[in-house]
Amino acid sequence: MNSFLSLRPGATGRTALIGAALLSALAVVNHAAARRAERRHPPRGRFIEVDGVRLHYTDRGAGRPVVLLHGNAVTGDDYDTSGLAGRLLESHRVIIFDRPGFGHSQRPHGRLWTAMEQAELLHRALRQLGVERPVVVGHSWGAIVALSLAARHPADMAGLVLLSGYYFWTLRPDVLLVLPGAIPILGDVLRHTVSPWLGRLLMPLLKRAMFSPRPIPARFRAEYSDAMALRPSQIRATSVDGALMIPGALMNRESYDELSMPVVIMAGDGDKVVFPRSARRLQARIPGSHLQIVEGVGHMIHHAVPGRVAEMVERVLGASGGSAGERPRPVLETMGRAA
Repeated sequence: MNSFLSLRPGATGRTALIGAALLSALAVVNHAAARRAERRHPPRGRFIEVDGVRLHYTDRGAGRPVVLLHGNAVTGDDYDTSGLAGRLLESHRVIIFDRPGFGHSQRPHGRLWTAMEQAELLHRALRQLGVERPVVVGHSWGAIVALSLAARHPADMAGLVLLSGYYFWTLRPDVLLVLPGAIPILGDVLRHTVSPWLGRLLMPLLKRAMFSPRPIPARFRAEYSDAMALRPSQIRATSVDGALMIPGALMNRESYDELSMPVVIMAGDGDKVVFPRSARRLQARIPGSHLQIVEGVGHMIHHAVPGRVAEMVERVLGASGGSAGERPRPVLETMGRAA
């Protein structure tokens, strides 16, 4: 018995060495996969540096400006894949950012990237680009950022179109899934080793949940890059944003009653990621806002009905007036009928 016990420390040490070697090998493989993904999907736009953060963005078209803010798990390219950007480009200047940590944008350590923090960064970026009074379209987590922009800088916004957003605190079991990846040190280890592999297993389920009850569009299947989404850097952004989703909604809730700009709120009645009752509650809180619940559509509403979303952007622009001093009209006054 004594000789058996005396072997245990050595065995434990060997097991630890083997485990460390496996984790190191996984980190090397994941690093190489991330670099390969970035070579295969190079940036399509340009870069701007704001407060020491390098942001990737596209700025196309001409006319009154529209800013598109993407949700979690995707990048700014999602608005091109959905077809919404193409529809808006016919008559507008369209600016699309990769939010910090997504796509080709940086997310430096040492800052708490709340919705308010991201909104302030993007506001400064818009000022550097000379973008005045845009309509801001935000999908999912991007809707929280859009509301933060409106709360902090209402005079600089023409209006909002909010898609499938999370606006009020509720129990979110999915937060528990991403929380480990948001914890310092532990999250770093997981993101560089096992998280990308777990992500590959879970990605089909995630995509189905995003689009259910509709099938995943063929264009999304072709253009969405699992490899880009599962880079350690973007897993970090996805995890931290997921962990900060509830605080983001709590930060914004006091500003809802004070918003006076035109606001359209859209949600799918089949959304399994954020239930549409959140959209109904928000419409009751924002004076003069307009709500559209779209039947047979899930979380990715801009993929399902891009034409209707583009129409709502036009309605908000029509209701906003041409200048900061012009009094906005209720969105319903600009609508021939509820779509």
